[in-house]
Amino acid sequence: MTFKSNLKGLLTIALALCVTTGVVRADTLSDIKSRGTINVGIDFTHPPYGMIDKNAVQTGTDLDIARLIAKDLGVKLNVVPVNGPNRIPFLLTGKADIVVASFSVTDERKKVIGFSRAYATEPIFVVAPGKNTLKDVTSLSGKTVATARGTTADLDLVAAIKDKNVKDVNIVRYLDEATERTAVSSGQQSIFVAALADALAVKQASPDANFEYQFQVAEDPLAIGLKKDDAAMQGWLDSWVASNLQNGKLNAIWKQYFGIDLSRSVY
Repeated sequence: MTFKSNLKGLLTIALALCVTTGVVRADTLSDIKSRGTINVGIDFTHPPYGMIDKNAVQTGTDLDIARLIAKDLGVKLNVVPVNGPNRIPFLLTGKADIVVASFSVTDERKKVIGFSRAYATEPIFVVAPGKNTLKDVTSLSGKTVATARGTTADLDLVAAIKDKNVKDVNIVRYLDEATERTAVSSGQQSIFVAALADALAVKQASPDANFEYQFQVAEDPLAIGLKKDDAAMQGWLDSWVASNLQNGKLNAIWKQYFGIDLSRSVY
């Protein structure tokens, strides 16, 4: 399935919601405070953003961020497990109030949902065995590249291929990042495109495969997903991100899991 058909499906869902419920301005913040609970979509298949540890306990940067949001709102956190493809539908159908799931901001996604101010960035890499095997996106002509369907890595790869008019690139799309990592680690695929966290996870899981970062496709801002035109929630989240960047709490979470500070570009 192409990204265009994915987006078309999402827009169809959004239109159907408007038809069935009427065009009503979202006020998620009031709803959260009234019920005393915030429903946060988190992807636990994407370490270290979200993962299950050896004791079968949910953990990760996104969970810690969600906990901090709930604490500052003074409400209870209800975790809603999501994956890459269903993050937007869960927002549109009200299954999640917000989504904190390594959510990269793109122009296409902004047509359907809203995003908070960025709190981090993540580079997207093409990875393959050996150093300097592939110099840039033109080197992918005639090759097969694995990715996770609908993720930013997928979208950035397609955009780069289109921008350079690269022909005959066979993109194999897996259900999510976890499935992609398994396929690559098991030898089903040798070239893949992924965000830093996934690329690092594969390198660590398969040291004998000699995977190396070949070239950077893009660097994307990470933000909190919310319903489009939800002014109160947007304002609260933007202020919350700014405050927690300034007080160092977001950087502390990031450094705990990645071992590095946040990019200065988010400040």
